[in-house]
Amino acid sequence: MPSHNPEPPVKTASTSVRDPELAAVALARQLRHEHLGCVLFFCSVEYDLTRLGPALKMAFPGIRVVGCTSAGEITSEGYGRGCISALGFDARYFAIDCALISELERFTLQDAQQVIDGLLSTCRDARLAPVKGNTFAITLLDGLSSREELVLATLNAALGTIPQFGGSAGDDERLADTHVFFDGHFHSAAATVVLVNTPLDFRVFSTHHMRDQADKLVVTRACPESRTVFELNAEPAADVYARSVGVPVEQLDRRVFALQPLGVRVGGNYFVRSIQRVNPDGSLTFYCAVETGIVMTVMEPGSLLDSVRAQIEASERVVGKPLVTLACDCFLRRLEAELTGQLDDVTGFLRQHKVVGFNTYGEQFNGMHINQTFTGVVIGQPEFST
Repeated sequence: MPSHNPEPPVKTASTSVRDPELAAVALARQLRHEHLGCVLFFCSVEYDLTRLGPALKMAFPGIRVVGCTSAGEITSEGYGRGCISALGFDARYFAIDCALISELERFTLQDAQQVIDGLLSTCRDARLAPVKGNTFAITLLDGLSSREELVLATLNAALGTIPQFGGSAGDDERLADTHVFFDGHFHSAAATVVLVNTPLDFRVFSTHHMRDQADKLVVTRACPESRTVFELNAEPAADVYARSVGVPVEQLDRRVFALQPLGVRVGGNYFVRSIQRVNPDGSLTFYCAVETGIVMTVMEPGSLLDSVRAQIEASERVVGKPLVTLACDCFLRRLEAELTGQLDDVTGFLRQHKVVGFNTYGEQFNGMHINQTFTGVVIGQPEFST
């Protein structure tokens, strides 16, 4: 590593300029330097994506650019809306390679192994750090593909002990069209895998603030492919859920879903399963896969910031003073902050701890697809020699 480096190993950038070409130029002006090796970005779907893709490719010639659309952005100033947030990685500190998975339904373990082997080869060739203990994977998936569980489980098997986290692309809560970005183009029904090898210290983490309540709801009829639950406890799902949270079915909306999701207990820990909508037939569609026979528990929020603070501070004890924290933060957590008047407090915390990232339609952690979590990686600062 260099003895003196005027540029930080990770630079952050953001822009609210709406013209795609001007926005790309603005990002390049903030991120470009002679050692820039990779750019990771998150953008609002308010941008004209057909113009933004080529503009980004032109603004960063010869540099790998990868990203996705979002349900809100996290910039160096905290929560943002209708903008682009980006990170630029110095090739002297980060060996990064990316791959596109375009056929999610037919993604096999053999496919995953080929993808990971190719990415690992690039990282080894850079000779920055041994793979073991110095590598993590970032996954970005089409948030409306309903294929996260299959792809993540398959990738996790191929990754072995390499930690993985990521997020499902959003579209500003329109629930219509989400995209990942690779090789100059936005793609639907696809995923990107980013493998990062670095000599810098880092810690991958995931946390949520939901607490379980007493009510246990058994899924007695469901369609995992569409993530729809038709019956809970052998009754119409919406009726049972509404009764459990104490509101009429007619009042079930995103506020109720955000503040009282359902959870599944796995290995002694609860993983949140957030509801997307109530359907006309009284069924419930979720953001995560659900299956007949699982037991779900009504959850309620604890402190929105306490669990995040504990994870960030634990990470900083491991890696030292943070260079940056890359975070995938569920859009329902942001909604809760807005509904409960905590938005300014959360934004201040994110800014203080150098958090950059995006609001997601689901988070990913070591092969699992989860909801209403704060998931990411804290990267420590280098020790410059004199």
